[in-house]
Amino acid sequence: MLSIIIPSYNEEGNVANTAQVVTGIMEENSIDFEIVFVNDGSKDKTWEKLSELSQKDKRIVSVNFSRNFGKEAAVFAGLKVCSGDCAVIMDCDLQHPPQTIVEMYNIWKNNDVDVVEGIKSDRGKESKLYGGFSKLFYKLIKKASGLDMSGASDFKLLDRTVVDALNEMPERLTFFRALSSWVGYKTEKVYFEVAERFDGQSKWSLKSLIKYAINSITSFTSAPLQIVTGCGMVLFVVAVILGIQTIWNYFSGNALEGFTTVIMLLLITSSIIMFSLGIIGYYLSKIYEEIKQRPRFIIRDVINKNDRKEK
Repeated sequence: MLSIIIPSYNEEGNVANTAQVVTGIMEENSIDFEIVFVNDGSKDKTWEKLSELSQKDKRIVSVNFSRNFGKEAAVFAGLKVCSGDCAVIMDCDLQHPPQTIVEMYNIWKNNDVDVVEGIKSDRGKESKLYGGFSKLFYKLIKKASGLDMSGASDFKLLDRTVVDALNEMPERLTFFRALSSWVGYKTEKVYFEVAERFDGQSKWSLKSLIKYAINSITSFTSAPLQIVTGCGMVLFVVAVILGIQTIWNYFSGNALEGFTTVIMLLLITSSIIMFSLGIIGYYLSKIYEEIKQRPRFIIRDVINKNDRKEK
């Protein structure tokens, strides 16, 4: 059986159409399936719509968070609740084309493959600022972790073995796109074109994207901490050079000429120290959040899943 996990936040205009389109495609291709909608604390009538859909079709599982926990939490909630032999994660707005799911499923079923990853052949209609930000983000991830995720997305199929491996990970601060690559396993790629949204607008603002990028990088790699070491090495070299200059000026009788240099050095050093403390403090806050061991999410309601509540 195929589980199709769909995180949903303020998607009242999309959920019914998405369920209808996905159900139709699965039935046409004779695929045994379930759809797992995860309502991520929506402020509109998304949950009411999902409740109606689940009451009409037992193959639609609706999960309702107690509040908004974010897309990462919604993805992992879907992975924990789903019952399929494999699972696909897709967006609710149909920008991830449902027909591609059939291609992913057939590759998984007919080959010795554990992960079928959807790769964007184009980024659709997005602003140049968003596109440039995305490229920079993936370049940083590649340099920091060695994982090339350019063109990658959350749109991918995972074998039950991979799903179980991800569910066993104890960390609270997750980056699904990177973790699903980090676990390894045999992977195939499928290319798709990003479709237009069926309804509504993207929930991502520039501020939320920057926050997401920072959280993703720091939760997956400690590379930013090495910036502190790099800055220290650079300052050491500068200090040696200025030390030699100071000694030379002292013995040549021009010691006062170094006053401006000393002021500049103090300003640069202070700035780098504060920047370094900021990076260290951010990682300390992440450690603080992890050691509290709070659940990634809290599920308030589950429909068509034996009314089970998961954490």
